[in-house]
Amino acid sequence: MTSDLKSRPAVATTAVAVRRSRTTPPWWFMLPALALFTFVVLVPSGRGVYYAFTDWDGLDPDFAFVGLRNFTDMLGDEDALQAIWHTVLIAVAITIIQNGIGLLLALGVNSLIKTRNVLRVLLFAPAVVTPIVTAYLWRNLLGPDGAVNAVLGPWGRDWLGDPDLALWMIVVVVVWQFAGYSMVIFLAGLQSIPREIYEAAAIDGTGPVRRFWSIVRPLLAPAITINLMLSIIGGIKLFDQVYALTGGGPGHATDTISTLIYKDAFTLGEFGYSIALAVVLTIIVAIASGAQYTVLNRNEKAAS
Repeated sequence: MTSDLKSRPAVATTAVAVRRSRTTPPWWFMLPALALFTFVVLVPSGRGVYYAFTDWDGLDPDFAFVGLRNFTDMLGDEDALQAIWHTVLIAVAITIIQNGIGLLLALGVNSLIKTRNVLRVLLFAPAVVTPIVTAYLWRNLLGPDGAVNAVLGPWGRDWLGDPDLALWMIVVVVVWQFAGYSMVIFLAGLQSIPREIYEAAAIDGTGPVRRFWSIVRPLLAPAITINLMLSIIGGIKLFDQVYALTGGGPGHATDTISTLIYKDAFTLGEFGYSIALAVVLTIIVAIASGAQYTVLNRNEKAAS
């Protein structure tokens, strides 16, 4: 009897190990995907980082290692510094405005109005259109002879040709296209909140603003985190809309890091310098997304 009791823990441990081996796939299952990811992503990225320290022109097989010269030149390049500033400004503006409008739209279509399903489709529709198509559409609308100036008449402006307005027109176009996308994410979060919570708060006499701030906002924290992360990363990497609307102009008034990378690489043939800009862009995205995730995740845990 004693030997049987002693053998039971060993049998139980063996059973657990067998059960775990059945439910956990072998680690080598990921080797094909990992090998493909290494070949397609990691190796080209590593070579790209190396070229950032060279004077490669993109064609000549002979190039020299220049160390940190591309990065030090960047610090004295007014166009690069201006592009970095534009990138940060656009990303912050898009994040605030897009998510603000998206949240308001989500609160509106989450109500019991009869046309809520139609409104959801119409508001989300621009997000499924290719960004380059949307940009060219708005380029025609905002042009000197476009529909916007035709409606405004004597109050019309050169919306994309004015250095003081062009950057904000890009923000308007991006927000118009993706506010519905943010709305859908917020709407998913709102619909996960039980109706009983709203009803109990209403019975207690809680007003709409207090109800949103004290009840809805904490429960909506995961959706807020996702939307802010997507918006800030998308704003920092923005290229299609900027290049199609203004090409970075007039002058360099709307250049971002992405458009400057394209121009330096394919117009000026300065591939080494453009890759150095791409490395800086990657670092900015990593820092912004990491810091934002840390703060939002902490706030999300505090709210829960």
